[in-house]
Amino acid sequence: MSYIFIHAIGQDSTNWNETISYMSKANESVLCPNLFGLIEDKKATFENLYSAFVEYCKNISQPLNLCGLSLGGIIALNYTIDYPEKVKSLVLIGTQYKITKFLFTIQTVLFKISPKSVFEKMGLQKKDVLELAYSMKNLDFSDKLETILCSALVICGAKDNPNKKSAEHLAKNIKNAKIKIIENAGHMVNVENPKGLALELEAFYQ
Repeated sequence: MSYIFIHAIGQDSTNWNETISYMSKANESVLCPNLFGLIEDKKATFENLYSAFVEYCKNISQPLNLCGLSLGGIIALNYTIDYPEKVKSLVLIGTQYKITKFLFTIQTVLFKISPKSVFEKMGLQKKDVLELAYSMKNLDFSDKLETILCSALVICGAKDNPNKKSAEHLAKNIKNAKIKIIENAGHMVNVENPKGLALELEAFYQ
């Protein structure tokens, strides 16, 4: 069985290392793709990122256990809706199911004021990340959540107030989902409380 951990904007695959180190899955088939490496020289749009992730998964024959944070969660959610037969379980961390105008505005403002170093870690320019944000502004999976039938876990950091309402909605509208709040963590749970996240993931996967 394959476990795929999908990172957020502003992160890369190494941000999962500490979480995985606390898990028994550390020696199993855990994959952490670098999202922006998958698209190579293509534009950093959501469509290109998602298409590249779909291609990445085509090379994996085992059932998939998807775990995504923020952008990674949106990609995992989209994939589970499109390819339900391939997904055994789904973990959504700090994930929005719909990009509202308010969220889009806040996100783009944050990107505009962030230093270049934040984006260089991802191998991108600031304009690329802004283009990605604009490509996601109309995403809305509201009407498709009820089609997800695999086992699901919705996680939100206790300090991640902008995403709590979305987490509650996801847990309520995905049939086999439950919700867990991670203490001492904001949005980037895998960085702020990797051990707490690992414990919840371990319990879910068992």
